[in-house]
Amino acid sequence: MRGPVRGRWELLGGLVRAAGRGDALSRHELLSVRGHSAAWLFPLLMLVGIAVADVTTNVFQIIAWTVLVPGVAAAICGVWSTAVFAVLSTAVYMMADLVWKHREETGMAGLLLVALGGVVAVGVAAVRVGGERRMLHMRDIAETTRRTVLRPLPVGFGGLDHAAVYLSADSEARVGGDFYDIQPGPHGTRVLVGDVQGKGLGAVETAAALLGTFREAGYHEADLATVAERLETRMVRHREHTAALGRADGDRFATAVLIGFPPGPPDAVDIADAVDCVVFGHEPPMAVGPRGVRLLPVVGGLPLGMAELAPTGRSGTPPVHRLHLAEDETLLLVTDGVTEARDPAGVFYRPADDIALALAADPRSAVPARLVSLVRDGTLRHCRGRVADDTTVFAVRRTPAGREPSGGG
Repeated sequence: MRGPVRGRWELLGGLVRAAGRGDALSRHELLSVRGHSAAWLFPLLMLVGIAVADVTTNVFQIIAWTVLVPGVAAAICGVWSTAVFAVLSTAVYMMADLVWKHREETGMAGLLLVALGGVVAVGVAAVRVGGERRMLHMRDIAETTRRTVLRPLPVGFGGLDHAAVYLSADSEARVGGDFYDIQPGPHGTRVLVGDVQGKGLGAVETAAALLGTFREAGYHEADLATVAERLETRMVRHREHTAALGRADGDRFATAVLIGFPPGPPDAVDIADAVDCVVFGHEPPMAVGPRGVRLLPVVGGLPLGMAELAPTGRSGTPPVHRLHLAEDETLLLVTDGVTEARDPAGVFYRPADDIALALAADPRSAVPARLVSLVRDGTLRHCRGRVADDTTVFAVRRTPAGREPSGGG
């Protein structure tokens, strides 16, 4: 009995997962048992139930309901399965008319109705399956775009223990205006986390442009201030290009945090705790450790693309701040999808409060992988799962000497 019971639970679990996702992949997981689709069970049980109820009772005269069976199959089965159920429904109705002969409602009109319903159901199934295939193709394109913009980061990349969570406001697009990357090089390892103003493909294009510049400048430039200037220049050039094309989104800007981990041996006291930071109109990073949460003393500047608005006599590029972290502290960076998340009462989410409570219960919550999961869950819980903006949670620290990285997200 354990086998059938377990199979039914797996069947129910597949249905719940598919209903919750509500996308084109749902059909492939709907009512699946160990990787095999069992969607055909529902229309089959429905057809058998209609026939048995009509034959064995004098109360239910529902043989004409067989017209519903191909419709149900069209909603959850493939084209050929729907065609099979259309034929079976017609055959069952004919048996009721020619063999059982115990119902007055059977006849040519009912037979035509069932046959026509089957033909329509097959057509509907063909349209639905075709649409799902196109949707799957678009998801593949979106996944390729995501991997191009937000490339996968190896565990321990650049000598850093890191983890990231990205939630797109558009669940179908899978990628938006938030961006992050790590770039190791001869002058240390650089980290960039940011958020492009606006949404849509224009924001994705802008993020890709900034990341391309960061990957080159972050590797070649010795001075972090020069990397910051290169990012500002790239933002201005990209904006001028889109404006020249006459696009309405030609006035975009981006907020970002640029971090540099200076090179040096892990046991060098003057290097191991040193971090350089440049803030472009973004939420400053937080330092999270077993002893609590610290707001870092960083003075932010103007967002990328807005240096021309700086007061006369002042550089439009924000200054580089040298920060010092404890060995067990993690830098936490979030985008406005976290800081602007609201509950039904309109109250903003304060991740530092949840982090402090988690650290009091378990100091290991400061590990990057656990930290980003904590903030992600807290954000989704606070806004009841309704993410209004692209959301990125990124945590990074030097890999402690003698320890393995906790793993990326």
